[in-house]
Amino acid sequence: MSNNNVSVQSKLASGGATIFSVMSKLASEHKAINLGQGFPDFECDEKLKELVAKHLNEGKNQYAPLAGLPKLNETLSKKMERVYGMPIDPQTQICVTAGATQALYTAIMAFVNKGDEVIIFEPAYDCYTPQIQLAGGVVKPYNMTYPDYSIDWDEVKEMVNDRTRMIVINTPHNPSGTVLNKQDMEALEEIVSDTNIIVLSDEVYEHLIFDGEEHQSIMRFPKLFNQSLAVFSFGKTLHTTGWKMGYIVGPEYLIKEFKTIHQWNVFCTNSFVQFAIADYLAEPKNYEYLPSFFQEKRDKMNELLKDVPLTPKVAKGTYFQAYNYSDVSDMDDLAFAKYLTSEIGVAAIPMSPFYTNPPGDKVIRLCFAKNEATIQAAGERLMRLKG
Repeated sequence: MSNNNVSVQSKLASGGATIFSVMSKLASEHKAINLGQGFPDFECDEKLKELVAKHLNEGKNQYAPLAGLPKLNETLSKKMERVYGMPIDPQTQICVTAGATQALYTAIMAFVNKGDEVIIFEPAYDCYTPQIQLAGGVVKPYNMTYPDYSIDWDEVKEMVNDRTRMIVINTPHNPSGTVLNKQDMEALEEIVSDTNIIVLSDEVYEHLIFDGEEHQSIMRFPKLFNQSLAVFSFGKTLHTTGWKMGYIVGPEYLIKEFKTIHQWNVFCTNSFVQFAIADYLAEPKNYEYLPSFFQEKRDKMNELLKDVPLTPKVAKGTYFQAYNYSDVSDMDDLAFAKYLTSEIGVAAIPMSPFYTNPPGDKVIRLCFAKNEATIQAAGERLMRLKG
């Protein structure tokens, strides 16, 4: 039998493992506390698990409709009008997806063609760039830098030209923990007004927002919403990242085209979980507690690390916080993250992999979506940096 391999040409220039895989493997090897990858180490609500089991045992095991279970879409429509004041048609303006990443990928594949330019804001979640490249698009990164990670919208306006097809935003923002405010959204609305630019708004951390702030969803801005798509994650809201369930919302004409592509790569997502989520999210209390729940964890981490020579960029949203380590080391961020993991016993994520052209900031990202005991243990280990 021949062992010759067929010729393979990668569609992506950058291959290999992601920084998350690299750091998690290192954490496992050194038995480090993993504050790198962004997932909770605690269980979801028992009531939610009971609902999943109920619908599974009742035989809800066949295909759901392409756009999502009508009962779930009705629940989501009511939720969005309640939270953001935007009436959403459950039949034509929502599509349930196999997680937020699939929603982002399908949206990019639906609207970005070869040579189209897409503006993203870096540090950016690591799926944006490869997805744009797979669609044939050209990534145009805008660098946000420590400590503010703010956006000069006049500079963004200068980046826009006739080839600009899409602008991808993320608020609350992973990995910096910052949020866009009302003035940011109004500036974006002005930039894309009277253009053919589509805004893809990654809002998976919509309920993880702190200090009394309100999440500025594109649904709060009707004119902007008319040329936008917003992506959400049940995994982030329900502490169930492994379920890979999300949804996308937008005006009917954009969702119609989205579903044209969606039907050929996923078609629909698992049925019994959709039934369970529909029942669970019908109760607003099951998501309204999230800001205070995660703010308490953020504050706990900050209290534990107050004497550690890491300077936090206090998170306004998400369950991530950026830390400047320049008082500790001159190492680059990847080397420092590896040092933390192997020598201190706490795994972190360096910030540079989130950039096309890293600015050289000495910043790492830690995740605080962890049990109090995990945060306490990590804090005790990080105290070694003092000495």
